[in-house]
Amino acid sequence: MSKFPTMKPLDLKDRAIFDRYFKLSKTGLSACSFINIFIWKDFFDFCWEVIDGNLCIFAEDKIGCFLYLPPLGGKVFSSAVKKSFEIMDFKNLNGNISRIENIEDKDKKAYPKVGLKTLVKSEDYLYLRVDLAGLKGNKYKSKRAAVNYFQKNYQFEYLPFRKSDAPECLRLYKNWQGQREKQYSDRIYIQMLKDNFKAQKTAMGHLKELGLMGRVIKIKNKIKAYTLGFKLNKDTFCILFEVADLKIKGIANFLFRKFCEELKGFTYINCMDDSGLENLKKVKLSFRPCKIIPAYIATRN
Repeated sequence: MSKFPTMKPLDLKDRAIFDRYFKLSKTGLSACSFINIFIWKDFFDFCWEVIDGNLCIFAEDKIGCFLYLPPLGGKVFSSAVKKSFEIMDFKNLNGNISRIENIEDKDKKAYPKVGLKTLVKSEDYLYLRVDLAGLKGNKYKSKRAAVNYFQKNYQFEYLPFRKSDAPECLRLYKNWQGQREKQYSDRIYIQMLKDNFKAQKTAMGHLKELGLMGRVIKIKNKIKAYTLGFKLNKDTFCILFEVADLKIKGIANFLFRKFCEELKGFTYINCMDDSGLENLKKVKLSFRPCKIIPAYIATRN
């Protein structure tokens, strides 16, 4: 972005700056975290700048440039939006590509005032932690049955995720990916599986620096399931990844419940969006979210 020499490329050392603006903006979407930006650095060239008191994070790929998150900070909002579009339009051959993504519901009313329209991009699934940890009531009957089956039929170890577990976890992911590809032929879903492998590899390679917390399940000393997540805010923990051997009945439900039991300092669990996939949407709805949080895109009228 030669026309804008103060634009800074994303770096791990930027996390403290990002976190400060996330707190100022009181964001609740899973996308509004440094972790959930950094792990996609192999897919987007991320750059950022503070414009009129707002942190503006740009993402660029072969298609074009867009604002990955709305301006964060709440100061002189309209001028930050205007200047951000100037930057995007400079980069994009087609001005229709210029847009702002991952806008929260509480903020969407501000965009028509600056000549932009909003539409729903995705939805985060938010759960009460106590519901997932307890799985009480008839609505969770099948989930409890799966957990009980796993506990009764397998000798296993439930252990903290260590960086040294990464190679074996990534091999498990490849096996899981193959199992999924046999079940679903959707080309978009298959490409997402490939992309997620790279994102998980990045996350595991920076486990400590990103402050990720995870667990693995071993059976006969081999990892058969793992999960990773992070603190989104003081009330919410975000489950970033969860992968399990599909041949082992109940292991995924057990891992999810057990991990949520441990997260006693949090009121909510955010399980991110469903990527527009009906199979994933069905699974996330089956755990009975207490709230579905929409994220919006803002574009020119």
